[in-house]
Amino acid sequence: MRILSSDVRPAEAADAEKIANVYWRAWQHAYAGILPHQALHELLSRRNIAWWKRAIAGEETLLVLEVQGKPVGYASVGLNRVKALPHEGEIYEIYLLPEYQGLGFGRVLFGEARRLLASLGCKGTICWSYDALDQAATFFTALGGKPFAFAEEEHGGKLFGKVSHVWE
Repeated sequence: MRILSSDVRPAEAADAEKIANVYWRAWQHAYAGILPHQALHELLSRRNIAWWKRAIAGEETLLVLEVQGKPVGYASVGLNRVKALPHEGEIYEIYLLPEYQGLGFGRVLFGEARRLLASLGCKGTICWSYDALDQAATFFTALGGKPFAFAEEEHGGKLFGKVSHVWE
């Protein structure tokens, strides 16, 4: 049996192309059949390599999960964007290439994202996902997250429910 080693580190400008690939493949896998095709295509098209370079240089922190030295996932974290909610830290996104899902790597990346937020003094963490994305709810619940707040977001002329999971 081969043991795979993983490492989580801050993203660098040189990671932009690989993160763009993770984003594209993970979102296609997760949202095809949930979001309207054209809306999903537009979301994917906006996040090109230049977009990711700006994100890496921006305010939020982007973490990269490497397995055997290959970037296979990312998480973006920062301050909670919904100031009316009491949780100070937010994991904006957490995604893995489909073939690395279900192997424990998401748990590793999530743990590092929470540790980073705690090291910045954030009390509590919130993470949003689409209601229709059962795999996200299962993942967040398995990590001890509790459903907390609900919202809606429009894509392609349709409203989609969102649920937040929180950790104290």
